[in-house]
Amino acid sequence: MATPEHFDAVVIGSGFGGSVSAFRLAEAGKQVCVLERGQAHQPGTFPRAPHLVKANFWDPSAGLYGMYNVWFFRHVGALVSSALGGGSQIYASVLLRKDERWFVHEDLANGGYEDWPLGRADLDPHYDNVEKIMTPQTFPSGREPYDHVEKINAFRIAAERVAARTPGTTVLRTPIAVTFHNAGRDPVPGQVIDEPVPNRYGFVRRTCVMCGDCVVGCNYGSKNTLDLTYLSRAEATQRAVIRTQCEVRTFKPRSSGGYEVTYVVHDVAARRGVPFDTDTLEPVTITCDRLVLAAGTMGSTYLLLKNAAKLKNLSRANVGTRFSGNGDLLSFALMSTRRVDERVEPWRVDPTCGPTITHAMRRDDALDTGNAADGRGFYLEDAGFPSQIAWLVEGLNTPGWFGRVVRFARRYVGKVFGRDLDTDLASELSDLLGPMSFSSQSMPLLGMGRDVPDGNFTLEPERQRLQLDWVKNRSASYFDGLTDAARELATELGAKFMVNPVAQLFERAVTVHPLGGCPMGRDRSTGVVDSHGRVFGHPGFVILDGAVMPGPVGPNPAFTIAAVADRAAEQLAAWTPGAAWPV
Repeated sequence: MATPEHFDAVVIGSGFGGSVSAFRLAEAGKQVCVLERGQAHQPGTFPRAPHLVKANFWDPSAGLYGMYNVWFFRHVGALVSSALGGGSQIYASVLLRKDERWFVHEDLANGGYEDWPLGRADLDPHYDNVEKIMTPQTFPSGREPYDHVEKINAFRIAAERVAARTPGTTVLRTPIAVTFHNAGRDPVPGQVIDEPVPNRYGFVRRTCVMCGDCVVGCNYGSKNTLDLTYLSRAEATQRAVIRTQCEVRTFKPRSSGGYEVTYVVHDVAARRGVPFDTDTLEPVTITCDRLVLAAGTMGSTYLLLKNAAKLKNLSRANVGTRFSGNGDLLSFALMSTRRVDERVEPWRVDPTCGPTITHAMRRDDALDTGNAADGRGFYLEDAGFPSQIAWLVEGLNTPGWFGRVVRFARRYVGKVFGRDLDTDLASELSDLLGPMSFSSQSMPLLGMGRDVPDGNFTLEPERQRLQLDWVKNRSASYFDGLTDAARELATELGAKFMVNPVAQLFERAVTVHPLGGCPMGRDRSTGVVDSHGRVFGHPGFVILDGAVMPGPVGPNPAFTIAAVADRAAEQLAAWTPGAAWPV
């Protein structure tokens, strides 16, 4: 039998934890192999055509190898990414630091607890490190042509009015990993971006053109996604190997030290669109001294539960615990009908103009004010419809369509048979489409904050499928406060308020920021890993993604996950196999 290929480190997953740790390890001279189950997506190749969008989901057994992986549990649904660069391909690019007072140490009413074994001071230098590579900028309001994006202006003005009459409420411009301008130059849409390290695709990137398609993949390369930043830098060291379409199945400790990892390779070109029994794929084995599990909250928790029997010193009592949806709540301000300012009409321009999120309305937590009645804090952010979603929304919102079809048919028949001699059919076609005003006068509102991290993951024994026990009602007071704030904001916009209809219909929370499952703790009695992601009792094994968060981050969690990974990878790179490790 051939000797398996060996690396100093194997990184499973290429999201914020995986990409950051891969670069830091390669930068420190380690030979690194990154295993990503999804495909690489060069800007310009993200699907827009209907038949390609239909296939842009992840389920290899059904012949689907796209970016979107949808999990649907009994009480909660989650949307995550399957692609090189992980969630950076589909997130809204917001980079906000976790609030200093929200690193809590508290018992929860139901007997659980949320205890962060590190604080803001521990992470601030690593937030700084991440900023140097992700280079966040704020939306350049006050300049042409950016000053005429009515959706952004309307949200900001409405949020400022709510904040002015609500104690503990502030409005901020969100730093986002989107390039509007090169260093020292004015922002100009579509300008060539100067890159200190060429991206791995050799793609000519452009500054933000305000198309609004951030969450469906930026075809201009304006988003500073992980494949364009961290992974390109990792490859530039010539010490990192990136393997896409490689899905890890198992890992286990080696008797001689280090770890053995097995994965299967998805032949996307041969099997796209064809149902296939993926259990028949031939496994590939590699070995390593350091193992970084960074497959995302769902992926890392699933793999740890699935391989737990091989990890004899694992803190089993904590595996699968402390799930949080980061307080996510999607709601809508529908059909705005009034001005919020003299120069801001109800947003009758294309709502996809501008990045998905540019501002946030923040509500203080009781931890900030010292008043228990203030409850759990949250952020409420503007969002937008990508163009393909806007068309879908308009297609589903078709009041009066029958009458329009009848009118068009009458006029068309009259022209065909010569009773109507007007040869111009433009107005009839425009009338057939209807008002098309629903998406252009409606705005998604994305809320997030400090929900209760008391969900539990388990494996269904028969087929080893991941299960999640989490009930939204345990965080009822938090969600009630967030819903009231979103409703007030919608009212200020002159719009009808609606909570996510999918959540209402199926009585489920929906999150795009799942956290927990492999929580950090002060020792093995309180966590699976320590504050550096080190798995207790397993030298060289770290977990670095949303799964290690012991509770909600509050604001968008990607930045904090990246900072935790930067801090942990610095120590992992300096660690010598065989040296001390937390037990």
